[in-house]
Amino acid sequence: MESLFHRIKNMIVLSITLFVLISCSQSQSSPDDLFSHAQKRRNDLRLSTYITAHSVQRLLSTVAGRREALSILRCNGMTKVYIEFYRSGLLVDESVLRQVREFFERNGIAVIGGIATVPGKDFGVRQDGQLGWFNWQNPKTQQDMKAAMQMAAAIFDEIIVDDFLCTADTSVESKTARGQRSWSQYRRDLLMKLASEIFIEPAKKINPGISIIIKYPQWYDRFHLFGYDVARQPALFDKVWVGTESRGQYSQRFGFVQPYEGFVNFRWLQSLAPEKVAGAWFDHGDCDGDDFIEQAYQSVLAGARELVLFNYSSFVAGHPGHHLVRLQFDQLADLAQEIRNHPVSGPVAYKPANSDAGSDLYLMDFIGMFGVPLIPQAQFPLGNSVILLPTQAAADSNIYEKILQALPQKPVFIFTTGFLANTKDGEKLAELAGLSWPLPVTPFNAKSIIVDGKAVALENGLDLEAKVNLRSATALLQVKFGFEAIPFLTVNRRDDCTVYTLNVHTFSPADFDRVHEVLLCPKPLGLLDLPESWANDLRRIFNQNPEVGLQAKPRVALQPVGADGWCLQNYNRGKTSISFRFAVKPGEVWLDGFTGHILPVVNGRLVFEMPPRSRLWIQKKKTDE
Repeated sequence: MESLFHRIKNMIVLSITLFVLISCSQSQSSPDDLFSHAQKRRNDLRLSTYITAHSVQRLLSTVAGRREALSILRCNGMTKVYIEFYRSGLLVDESVLRQVREFFERNGIAVIGGIATVPGKDFGVRQDGQLGWFNWQNPKTQQDMKAAMQMAAAIFDEIIVDDFLCTADTSVESKTARGQRSWSQYRRDLLMKLASEIFIEPAKKINPGISIIIKYPQWYDRFHLFGYDVARQPALFDKVWVGTESRGQYSQRFGFVQPYEGFVNFRWLQSLAPEKVAGAWFDHGDCDGDDFIEQAYQSVLAGARELVLFNYSSFVAGHPGHHLVRLQFDQLADLAQEIRNHPVSGPVAYKPANSDAGSDLYLMDFIGMFGVPLIPQAQFPLGNSVILLPTQAAADSNIYEKILQALPQKPVFIFTTGFLANTKDGEKLAELAGLSWPLPVTPFNAKSIIVDGKAVALENGLDLEAKVNLRSATALLQVKFGFEAIPFLTVNRRDDCTVYTLNVHTFSPADFDRVHEVLLCPKPLGLLDLPESWANDLRRIFNQNPEVGLQAKPRVALQPVGADGWCLQNYNRGKTSISFRFAVKPGEVWLDGFTGHILPVVNGRLVFEMPPRSRLWIQKKKTDE
């Protein structure tokens, strides 16, 4: 009897021991940390970071430094790193690069090589120009860069070329090589040739299977001036990564860039290389925590499936944005998953490749900040019901014929005065818009706008492009300039189309030159200080869906997500009153897709106060939830 008791007791102890061992083994093999979770969700959204050459040399050349890096990456859910082998004169030693690559790969981190093509010390030749870029015409620059690519191609199976495959060099040798071409054409031809000769071909000769990525910066309206040729270049490279680094919208340091710019840049480049664009890249510069996470959301809304966070040294130093990305990783991944199946749609802005923006520089970014889900496209959007034609569209010499081709569909066109003034068939298109010709282009700043018959002052005024005169058009919004009332927005309704004209001036090359700016917005605009009534009117002309309507002041973005959903983001520094109307059927329940909280939708309208720098995913609750 006693032996039976002991046998039963031993069996119980053994069962408990086995249960504990199995539980511990399962716990160890499947830890519930962010890194493990991010690995599982990397097909929805992947987080990466870029480690500059100086950080590789200074922080990763020791065992302790690599161990710290692994801890930081895992803590932040990063499953890929970009290891830079050259920047600003520093070419990292091959042995260090191999050690770092092997260490990360051994620990489950994917590795890509990176290069920042900027001069330093005796590497290459610095340009004769304002910024610290290369003189690419010089043989030493070409030889040094080719040697660096050959070295790296033996180590990495994939390499990304950072922002600086561009130049503003005006040296004697560049002037001679330029000949009769414009600076823009010369630079684009030169860098197309060198992209093959010193980047792609030498690397593939050493490593035939290597993949080369070109990463474009965010200043899309200036690319072509400095050698980026988005019409031809993407075909050379295996992949295209996009800069979505909008940073702080209220700050001079990086140019008063609007958060919607990241979306615009990504979607425009995607329209040029739809099968090659997948990753977005943004940084910490001039960012508070909100700026940083806002870059992530607009990147994901644009369609990014990977976020490259520049750069690793900021993770060593720490930043409030990291906490937000960690906490909201699932929200971003859920949104990315939905966008992959249902990309954001909306009115289309036509910007051909390599097109000058005139006085409409970065206009699309500002339109997006009015709650207009504007989609930039490099091809004429025939078949779209609402089409914005800014100055950039004037680069299309056949634009008038394309407009006539679209008329049987009775579209809504939104011209800018810059487009009318610069297009080849301006007189014919001015007639279509119901405006007098010629169009007197005299940029000016109106200190007051007219609201309900009264003059209302704006702190920064409102920049307009021309003193337009009406023929058959009607003025919808007007400014006060001296003793005159000058149209800011007009409409001409015809049987075959409706044409609005936006008399707007964002920035021109002269505005850039005045403050010695080269790439980014040179000053704040009064455009986003307009009263709510004007903001609502501007939204209305872009939104031709009578079932959907947003009432809010500017700096509120609205983008449709899926068949039944919208992402609403308040970029204002204070709480903002929101009234959003949409089609609701009896019995439907609507919730915030980010939090799962039920939304107080009454009679098809959501009315609430939105906290500053916040976002909401308006989503219909599924019947099985």
